[in-house]
Amino acid sequence: MATATKSEATPSLNLKLKPLADRVVCQRDEADEMTSGGIVLPDSAKEKVNRAKVIAVGPGKLDDHGTCHPLSVNPGDHVLLNKYEGDEFEVGEIKYTIVRESDILAVIEQ
Repeated sequence: MATATKSEATPSLNLKLKPLADRVVCQRDEADEMTSGGIVLPDSAKEKVNRAKVIAVGPGKLDDHGTCHPLSVNPGDHVLLNKYEGDEFEVGEIKYTIVRESDILAVIEQ
């Protein structure tokens, strides 16, 4: 039997997302605006950040027997992603990335 989907609304838009299966919606951290030497970086020179905050997670992946295995990440967790992994989309001014749980490299313990 499937468990209920965990989701968290973003405070700015009250957006509720319900990813399917083993998908995770993340919001990447902002790229540094300035180098350590004080040089301001233009948008084209900024690298993608691999740190992200989990916004919403799906209920889990079904195995061959129909058993749902819940995900090991929760909304509010901070994770490491591959820089070029996932599909990006925007809602208003906010950019999100949706990835499979297996694409998450690690959970950052705080």
